[in-house]
Amino acid sequence: MFTTQIPLVHVLLTIISKQAKIIIMGNYFYNFGNWFITKISRFTSLSAYSVLILRTILLRKKGKHRTSLSVLFKQVLFTGVFALPVIAMVSLAIGGISIIQSLTYLPKIGGEALIGKLLVTIIVRELSPILTGFIVIGRSGTAMTAEIGNMVVSHEIQALEAMGIDPIQYLVIPRIMGVTISLISLNIYFNIFSIIGGFLVSKMVLVTSFSIFIQKIIESMVLADITVNIVKGFTFGILISLICTFEGFSVKLSSTEVPKVTTKAVVNAITAVFLADGIITVIYYI
Repeated sequence: MFTTQIPLVHVLLTIISKQAKIIIMGNYFYNFGNWFITKISRFTSLSAYSVLILRTILLRKKGKHRTSLSVLFKQVLFTGVFALPVIAMVSLAIGGISIIQSLTYLPKIGGEALIGKLLVTIIVRELSPILTGFIVIGRSGTAMTAEIGNMVVSHEIQALEAMGIDPIQYLVIPRIMGVTISLISLNIYFNIFSIIGGFLVSKMVLVTSFSIFIQKIIESMVLADITVNIVKGFTFGILISLICTFEGFSVKLSSTEVPKVTTKAVVNAITAVFLADGIITVIYYI
């Protein structure tokens, strides 16, 4: 009797395992569908937010320019000027490291003449806009999200609307312009200091003059390199400020939401920077 029950138990276990797999797969599909719908909803909301900002810019009232300029100057000061020491240290290190790596490996394959081109390709096209974008996200992006989020919680946004002040025109547009201007400027600053860092290392290793080093860099650089750098800085600046201010407005009524949306803003902004960088790079090479 015991032996006759073994096949029955085996059949039952097989059925149970299949049902369990179906349930697990169903949960996977449900979770994925829920995640996908949430992302689509957030993207739709962000798109509507972008259209609202564009509409506000096109229909901007002339009487508000002086106040907006004050906010713009403060944003440029905080995002651009105050970030210069950090950008200088990072760019000097990146320039020096790039030259060290180039001098280590390129001579082994007879590529000494490619050092200037490699420096331009790595730093000007890629590292400069990406690292500058990350620094701006860490310093200014988080500050914008937290500031707007706290204003929502403390009902300051409602107070502005009650006074007839458009929050988009007063808070968002100057920050988008300020971050974009600062990011483009910091890109140029990053490129200059990375070249200086590369020269200092090459001076110690190759005992080369600054004029010769700069000449090699200029010969390796084409107009497209500068254009890509500026386009990436412009695009990253808009994306970072757009996402960070959007997440700030997504806070409801609790102050405990502010750290959560700040973290979400950082993650989404970094993701957007990587995606935009990939798209611009692909377009450049096509």
